[in-house]
Amino acid sequence: MTSRDGGAESPKGGDGTSWIKMLGELNATQDYKQFHWEGSLAEYFDIVKKNPAVTRNAFQRTYDMILTYGTSSYTEYKKNIVRYKFFEDPIDHGRDAVFGLDIQIMKLVHFFKSAALGYGTEKRVLLLHGPVGSAKSTIARVLKKGIENYSRTEEGALYTFKWVDPKGEFSDIMGGQKEMRSPMNEDPLKLVPEELRSKICEEFNRSSKATYKVNIQGDLDPASRFVYREFMKRYQGDWTQVMNHIRVIRLVLSEKDRIGIGTFQPKDEKNQDSTELTGDINYRKIAEYGSDSDPRAFNFDGEFNVANRGIVEFVEVLKLDVAFLYDLLTASQEHKIKPKKFAQTDIDEVIIGHTNEPEFKKLQNNEFMEALRDRTVKIDVPYITKLKQEVKIYEKDFNDAKIKGKHIAPHTIEVAAMWAILTRLEQPKKANLSLLQKLKLYDGKTLTGYTEDNVKELRKEAVREGLDGISPRYIQDKISNALVNDKNGEIGCVNPFMVMNELEGGLKHHALVASDEKRREYREMLAMVKQEYEDIVKNEVQRAISADEDAIAKLCANYIDNVKAYTQRERVKNKYTGMDEEPDERLMRSIEEKIDIPDSRKEDFRREIMNYIGALAIEGRTFDYKTNERLHKALELKLFEDQKDTIKLTSLVSNVVDRQTQEKIDVVKSRLIRNNGYCEICSTDVLNFVASIFARGDVKKRS
Repeated sequence: MTSRDGGAESPKGGDGTSWIKMLGELNATQDYKQFHWEGSLAEYFDIVKKNPAVTRNAFQRTYDMILTYGTSSYTEYKKNIVRYKFFEDPIDHGRDAVFGLDIQIMKLVHFFKSAALGYGTEKRVLLLHGPVGSAKSTIARVLKKGIENYSRTEEGALYTFKWVDPKGEFSDIMGGQKEMRSPMNEDPLKLVPEELRSKICEEFNRSSKATYKVNIQGDLDPASRFVYREFMKRYQGDWTQVMNHIRVIRLVLSEKDRIGIGTFQPKDEKNQDSTELTGDINYRKIAEYGSDSDPRAFNFDGEFNVANRGIVEFVEVLKLDVAFLYDLLTASQEHKIKPKKFAQTDIDEVIIGHTNEPEFKKLQNNEFMEALRDRTVKIDVPYITKLKQEVKIYEKDFNDAKIKGKHIAPHTIEVAAMWAILTRLEQPKKANLSLLQKLKLYDGKTLTGYTEDNVKELRKEAVREGLDGISPRYIQDKISNALVNDKNGEIGCVNPFMVMNELEGGLKHHALVASDEKRREYREMLAMVKQEYEDIVKNEVQRAISADEDAIAKLCANYIDNVKAYTQRERVKNKYTGMDEEPDERLMRSIEEKIDIPDSRKEDFRREIMNYIGALAIEGRTFDYKTNERLHKALELKLFEDQKDTIKLTSLVSNVVDRQTQEKIDVVKSRLIRNNGYCEICSTDVLNFVASIFARGDVKKRS
């Protein structure tokens, strides 16, 4: 049952059999055979010879997995920054994408590169440190998801083995089982005897051009070692005979199936047990095997056992009991763990922990934990301090595809993100620089008197920037509140003031804002944001009112005629009277003042405009006011000033609007909707809001 384009056709009516058939056809398109490959050890040797990458250790595999998705680069503050596309979460279409942390991600990838090359960091615990909600667990989640997905690809393939006794001849060794999988998913190369390893590795590496050399390290897990030893006894040391009981299988990592990916979350101290990390005795099997020290009577299901060949994540790692931390030290430095009643067991896994600042300070102040500090590579994961990147976090959750039935007015998410970042910034030491200006500089805006070097210095002098402040979770919660708040009634649009009210109201009960002084400081920052929002929407409405391009073009032509006459000491012909007149100084100054050109600089500005026009003419190009941003802005503001009285925007405040004015206002609204993303509701609201601002301005002037 397929459609014309070759896909499965939707079943008709309520025929459940058709649904089953359709799903079966879709499932059949997936090539699951490769995930269930099985072969002999000799066949595995052929695979290794052809593709040595299958023997990579966990760090090498993780590093290669990150690089598989590619990179891009850009320059910031004269420094080349590499962006690793893997952390945009292409696997889940950006659901766990990490924004605004490119420098921190670079440090993280450098850690994996160093570990992959065996430079020492493979013996360290990777510790992600930062405030709550700063994407620490997201980074760990993306890595776990990535390594799981990578193991399902051809380039990320890896293998393990199982013991087989098809005829049941060795039930005393296999415990009555016909198959026994390596409980820690060991690499089949570990079956090669110690004395032969260097020789076989030399053979594998002889003609190989692979990045990493084949290197067999470590011993088998206790259960596999026991079975191996017993078979060697039965076959009187004939290793080839023993290997007839080995079947190599493809290993697909899976967090849900607890294969190659582990997660450990600390509980209260009374309920913590180190067996959660290293496995425990299976008391039901003691009767079968006769001893609690028989490895076949042991469950190798601790997080370290489970995560072998992959990644283990420690949530809030520094909240672990001290006994657990000692296990962590050995696991990182020696790549060994100590299961109860067994010798130290080799592991191959990436250990990632994350913690917040209070817990890390405890570690620093605890002289007994010096060994852990020494074996830790700390990577700071601060809050974002770039507005554009912070906005991306919220747009991922609050967008047209997810929010149904309500429209989020333009700048709603932007003002919330702006306030969040202000709470994270340190007050600038320069007296002439405001906190809001600092935010704009960090976001890539230009400010007179500030170069890239100045911005770089600003970042250097702010040591704790991004480690304090409001977390993205708080912002997400308050935007959600605004969307569902009954106070907003049936209004189909959420505007910035609704969200800002939620942000301010929530400060009373915010668990992480303890002092009244901090609340007052945050409220002052919210007032800054409100003022900035006023300026933004005033500018948008001004642009919408003065968006008549013909009128701007005429005004520009008039201005240029007068500037030309002024700079060349000529007169201008009055088109109405036909008389030659002096250049219209009042017109020129009314435009120039809009962009703060002082009277003392007017001549320089006018000559600059004429030189620009002359340079274009030499190149055979025609002057267009849109190519000169400053002049374009000045013309728009002048036209707005001329037209705002004809539109009578302030009459909206009194709700007395004549038909002609209403038509003009409707044109402005349509421009806001078309060009700026407003809807019918919020375009009306923003016009009313801007009208009230102008009305306040008129009152001030009259008083």
